[in-house]
Amino acid sequence: MYYNVLVAKDIINLDEEKFKREILMEDNDNCLSIIAIKKNEIIDTHTSICDAAVYVLEGEIEIHFDAEKFKVDKGEILMFKKDDQHKVVALKDSKFFLIKI
Repeated sequence: MYYNVLVAKDIINLDEEKFKREILMEDNDNCLSIIAIKKNEIIDTHTSICDAAVYVLEGEIEIHFDAEKFKVDKGEILMFKKDDQHKVVALKDSKFFLIKI
């Protein structure tokens, strides 16, 4: 996959699946993934072992932390620290990059 120009929105497609993740680059705990998720689906509560950023390519998601939730729209980025428990709720069919550093 290296040394290729990719069209981000075309890298991953759901077909009949509710959720799909593809790792594009990985080095130990650091990673660049693209995730697709259907409207109203949830990525259950989990904890990141790295600082992370989510960049929405298509759609709209909510990221829920303990006492707060953030709506992240197409073209927006949300960054958060490791060890923060969170879950993701798809408000629309969505695709986003997950960058863990």
